This record gives sequence, C-alpha cells and structure tokens, in this order.
Amino acid sequence: MIDWDDAFDNSTYVPGSDQLADRWGGQAAAYRATAGELDLPYEAGARNRFDLFRPKGAPKGLVVFIHGGYWQMLDKSFWSHFAAGPLSQGWALAIPSYTLAPEARLGQMVSEIAAAVTEAANHVAGPVRMIGHSAGGHLVSRMACSDGPLQDRLDKVVSVSGIHDLRPLLGTKMNDTLHLDAAKAEAQSPVLHPKREGLNATFWVGALERPELIRQTRLIAEKWQCPNVFEPDQDHFSVVEAISRPGSPLLTELLKD
Repeated sequence: MIDWDDAFDNSTYVPGSDQLADRWGGQAAAYRATAGELDLPYEAGARNRFDLFRPKGAPKGLVVFIHGGYWQMLDKSFWSHFAAGPLSQGWALAIPSYTLAPEARLGQMVSEIAAAVTEAANHVAGPVRMIGHSAGGHLVSRMACSDGPLQDRLDKVVSVSGIHDLRPLLGTKMNDTLHLDAAKAEAQSPVLHPKREGLNATFWVGALERPELIRQTRLIAEKWQCPNVFEPDQDHFSVVEAISRPGSPLLTELLKD
C-alpha cells in the first residue's frame, strides 16, 4: 500500500524547511515596508484581502501569485518580496489571502480565488497571468479550467509543484482538516476538468521533489497536452523562490508571450 501521508510530506525531506516561514516572512515584511497597496478587499471575509505591487510606469499587465500551505496554512504576508521579479519586468503583482481549512472547504477557496483575481484585474489594465505554488498550484490550475474566471484576459497560468488530482488526499491525515469526500475531490481536481481553450498553461516542479509531486505534474501536463518542466537541483521550497529573481527560468516562462 502507498503511504499517502509520506507521499505528500514535503517538509520532512527538505533540511531547514522549518525555518523558511520565518525567513520568507522577514524578507516580505522588509519589502512591504517600502512598497505596495495593502489589504485591498475582494470579498467580505476576514481573509478576503490582497496586496498589490506596481512597477514604475504603466504596467504591462498583472501577475497574481497564489500561496501554498496545503490549503490550511500561511497568508499573503509571507510573499511580498516575490514582487521584485515581476516588477523588474514591468508587471504588477497581486498576492491574495484566502479562507483556509477547516473554516473553508476547497470549493469555497476556488470561488474566493476567482473573486480575488477578478477584483485585482479591475486595478490593473492588460493581460493577466497567474502563478501558484503547491496548494496554490492547485488553485491556479483550477482557474485554468473551462469554467475559470476572466475568460477575456487571463491568458496564462504556471502551476509550481501543484496537486492536480485530489483523490489521493482522501487517504491522508490532512483530510481530517480538508474534509474532502470522493465527490468533492473529483469536482475540484483540475486533471478531471478540461482546460479552457486558448489559455496557455505550464506545469513546473523541482526535480528533487517527492515522487508524488513529480507524478502529479506529469499527469496533468499529459492530460492537458501542456509543457512541463522538472527543474534540476530544486526542491519543493527552493523552486518557487525563483519568482523573485529577474531573469530566472521560472519568471521568464511566466512572462513570455
């Protein structure tokens, strides 16, 4: 039998991962102290807020970053410094928080992210790109499905280390918090939905990640017939930091036409 708890256990297999939240939070707070329009509302919930960072001059478009944390941890305040990458290339960046489990079920989170990207797009003209990591990778893939938002403006998503088939989560302790059943897991699994026609999607994962995350990436890339990248020497956490670095392969993929 597959030990699904172990299959999705990213932190144990990355030395020093328990220190990352503090490091990212400190970097984000320092960046946020000098830039950004903070706590803009998109719905009425306590966590229904996003931060918006703009480049100098008129933005080329909007990037929306959706954070991970297995749908039950973290918020927008850990990632502000990621704006340095998109802003260096002339793009604005929005980072929303969303209601987490167990307060919210995944269907509510999907609805909130759709509302967040729609409202953020009201603040910035031009094309919209989405990038998400881990659970956020699932959520941006869900936005790329045929029933996703901004059909006229969302033209590309990059899912980093995403989970695209939720059915294995039914066999994890994590599901004590997520409260998925078979029907909900199927309804919110991007791999079981068609991709929206005309939208570009790329699936990205660190080559040093857990085999299940690599399998999930390959699975949806094959189903949707989209590019997938297995980035050498990157683990589940290091792979996403490249968003903040001008010229990184990940950022280049996100912003290229």
